[in-house]
Amino acid sequence: MTKPEILKRITFGERTAEEESDNLSSYFVETDEWRQLFSGEADIIYGPKGSGKSALYALLADRTGKLFDEDILTVQAENVRGATVFSDLTTNPPANEEKIRNLWKLYFLSLIGYTFREYGIRNTHSEELIHVLEEASILTTEWDLGMVLRSVREYLSNFFQPDAIEGGVTLDHSGHPSGVTAKIIFGQPTQEQYDLGIRSVRNLVDTANQALEEEGVDIWILLDRLDVAFASTKKLEGNALRSLFRVYLDLKSANRISPKIFLRSDIWDRITVEGFREASHITKSINIRWDDNTLLNVVMRRLLQNEEIVDYLSVDKNEVLDDIERQREVFYRVFPDQIDVGEKKPSAFDWMLYRTVDGSDEYVPRELIHLLGRAREIQLKRYETGVEDPEGENIFERRTFKEALPDVSSTRLENTLYAEYPDLREWLKELEGEKAEQYPESLSRIWEVERSQALQIANRLVEVGFFEKRGDNQDPSFWTPFLYRPALDLTQGSAER
Repeated sequence: MTKPEILKRITFGERTAEEESDNLSSYFVETDEWRQLFSGEADIIYGPKGSGKSALYALLADRTGKLFDEDILTVQAENVRGATVFSDLTTNPPANEEKIRNLWKLYFLSLIGYTFREYGIRNTHSEELIHVLEEASILTTEWDLGMVLRSVREYLSNFFQPDAIEGGVTLDHSGHPSGVTAKIIFGQPTQEQYDLGIRSVRNLVDTANQALEEEGVDIWILLDRLDVAFASTKKLEGNALRSLFRVYLDLKSANRISPKIFLRSDIWDRITVEGFREASHITKSINIRWDDNTLLNVVMRRLLQNEEIVDYLSVDKNEVLDDIERQREVFYRVFPDQIDVGEKKPSAFDWMLYRTVDGSDEYVPRELIHLLGRAREIQLKRYETGVEDPEGENIFERRTFKEALPDVSSTRLENTLYAEYPDLREWLKELEGEKAEQYPESLSRIWEVERSQALQIANRLVEVGFFEKRGDNQDPSFWTPFLYRPALDLTQGSAER
């Protein structure tokens, strides 16, 4: 098979887990973070955008149902792809954190009730939970996440008082109790209310936990895409996420119930900076971190998933993936040694890493995979025009990656910075064609603002990963990573002060 034929048949996969959930498990890297999550040691998973949080979520979501010899039930609280379940909250959000907190609790109880019903968890406690939720018209016959959340919201809107849901009793003509206006309350029920079937949320959480204890199973409630769910307003995002984490802490006493929350680290930083004193109590957490070896392993897993490459190189896939040095050796049989040639120039893989990292200096797989995928498309077109094959076993030319980088750069700028931080767009646009390294004085001139305001904007761009801050607070400079340079046509060097 010729090099063009091989290249035509291979793939590096998609950039996001949502786009490739069907194939993800075949080349997923079982990192230490995955092992901690899979063993139940971690509940909260932080990571930068593109770091692989959604890949972990998707792999757990694929196992929706029973895990580990039927010891664990998993249930999704958010769609893996498509519209977010919480989209309606952005148009008519709950008034405050307390109301959102109550919504989270009822939503989680509803998911547990559906899971009991779906997987045949039948005992006295599970039947009680299901009965109370059905009586409150929260648990319906159909299973759909959007419908579950709507039922919870309708219940809250019908029965919510200023401070709590109160279980009211209606009387017949003789003055005897004849009906209940609320089946679930957030305070402690009186004995009269309890006898009428009214339960507090705390009662129901304990009931669910006892049902799981009797069966000898745990339940994991999976939550991802929270950056999308509440992106329209920062106030709602802060209220919703702080409430979620408070509910997570409230549930710690229920040892059989574990929310598994996947959240971008920059969003966590934002909500804690605004004030969240309970943050120190969240200890079962991990941060996703990548280095050159783990990212090389990502690339090689995706590359060697293609049988055509394995046959072309005559290698044993498992043998290569078990040895990082073998992975490096095989990588350079397919790719050139360097992209920019020279004694002091980096190796090809290091060049790829430097060009796909933002100002936070945290490596992530997403842009690296995008670069490789785009390079494949460009190389194929070059083969189709009749260019000669690269020397030796190499399938890719050096120039292919330089030509691929602008697409990666533009996608990152538009889909991340412009999309998520529209207030920064005008300042970024003004930098087009400028030098890659700027100073407060030069930015003041470019943006036509006072130095103090230029410094404020620049520091904001540091926060979102566009700039890397160098120097010190008295004499700082702001350096643009290679990732963003092609999209804004930035040139190497420093601006004049």
